[in-house]
Amino acid sequence: MASPDTHLPSFETVALSRAGRLLTITLNRPDSLNAVNEQMHKDLVDVLHFVADDAASDVVVLTGAGRAFSAGGDLGYIAENAQKPERFDSDVRRAKRIVFALLDLDKPVICRLNGHAVGLGATLALLCDVIFAADSAKIGDPHVNVGLVAGDGGAFIWPQRIGYARAKEYLLTGELVPAPKAEQIGLINHAVPASELDAAVDAFCQRLLNGSPNAIRWTKVTANLELKRIAHASLDAGMAYEAITVRSPEHRAAVEALQRRKP
Repeated sequence: MASPDTHLPSFETVALSRAGRLLTITLNRPDSLNAVNEQMHKDLVDVLHFVADDAASDVVVLTGAGRAFSAGGDLGYIAENAQKPERFDSDVRRAKRIVFALLDLDKPVICRLNGHAVGLGATLALLCDVIFAADSAKIGDPHVNVGLVAGDGGAFIWPQRIGYARAKEYLLTGELVPAPKAEQIGLINHAVPASELDAAVDAFCQRLLNGSPNAIRWTKVTANLELKRIAHASLDAGMAYEAITVRSPEHRAAVEALQRRKP
């Protein structure tokens, strides 16, 4: 696995490490299940900007610290946005930059899905090029369960992976998909025992590192052209609808119900 590099920039909520020409991005709020708060939104924008210009890497791994990949939006931060929804408008701009940074990145991005990926966490995983998941992990986008539109990427990336019929079933219910089933329906590439996850990711990354960097990069760029077209066509509308639902009484009631639950 990658090791710390003092020449890499440091961020509050995201960690970078390097092993040769492999760069690993780790969502690093393990005590909060790597839930995305305002700082992580900002850090992800800056991290992806760095990665795009990093001449010392050819392959990127995206993973999470601790027992989750990412629990999605941080509940405290979601509650603050529900009370002051104008703050969400800044999130919209940053979320769009994160989505297109991943789609524009010419280096292959391999997702090491070490645990559950929910909401925006699921979108981050699904925007990667190849996904390896621990078979105990689940992935889902339950925006609707807190009265929100799945506007920050889920509504466009899920159908591209598993087709509209299946994508609508999961997006309209917010159901979490166990990794083995996610592999079966094509949502992810591989579900493996947790004890084998590192070896599977490392072997695949090494295969890419042994290949032709430019041929691999430009094949990805070509494959992503249609994804970017679809994202450009739908993302602004999706985020606008999500911004409307952030201001809804249904969303505020859902957030208040979550806050009343015991941890």
